[in-house]
Amino acid sequence: MCPDTQTCYYFTMNTIKVSVKDRLATITLDRGKSNALNRELITELDDMLKNIAADENIGGVILTGTAPFFSAGLDLVELYNYNEAEAKSFWELFLGFTANLVSFKKPMVAAISGHSPAGGCVMALACDYRVMAEGQYIIGLNEVPVGIIVPNSIFQLYAFWIGKAEATRSLLSGKLYNPEEALKVGLVDELVRNESLLTAAERKIKKYMELEGNTWSQSKLNIREELIAAVTADQSATLEKMLAQWWSPATRQILKTILASLQRK
Repeated sequence: MCPDTQTCYYFTMNTIKVSVKDRLATITLDRGKSNALNRELITELDDMLKNIAADENIGGVILTGTAPFFSAGLDLVELYNYNEAEAKSFWELFLGFTANLVSFKKPMVAAISGHSPAGGCVMALACDYRVMAEGQYIIGLNEVPVGIIVPNSIFQLYAFWIGKAEATRSLLSGKLYNPEEALKVGLVDELVRNESLLTAAERKIKKYMELEGNTWSQSKLNIREELIAAVTADQSATLEKMLAQWWSPATRQILKTILASLQRK
């Protein structure tokens, strides 16, 4: 570990970059233009956060991307071509990753650098505070129109921030919010110009990090007790239903249409 006063990349991995300065780790998603979540990115990010959680020299995390994306969500191109065993193991990985994010004990602020639908939104929701860049961006959970059944754990995470009524309405319609709408419903906490994004995120997380660490962490975990129970519960029955729908002709056709659209761009 480098000295606190020195900036260093203590890991530059295939899909993420990590810098540390003054006890603050900044993780930048770095997988192509859109930072789509595949098995490699999720595994690298999950492992990195586990290392940070155990590192007493790091007091907080900023999670960010590069405009015009934070993360486009799950990599449907890769997922579409999985066989049944691969699809099952991926969804287990993603749900476990979500549980780890929600249970992360240290302060974590999302610096949302652009579009953040679906899995990108899930990562932002797991953070303690969300600063989003102004612009023609979208954020929200649009799984239903894509043909993906939303598990209760993800609904509870959404509802934790925006309330059950708003979460229900938006989830069942697959609504995607622009930054101003997201701020209004409490999906994000602050809007800034893109060039000020990391400065605003640092300002917020340093306020968290100035407080006594154990008191802050235990209070966070207490506040999230019901949410953590929901995301760490046995989801095998839900996953079985999700996978059945994933392989249904209706969902495969929706995905095929989406992939054809992506290939034209």
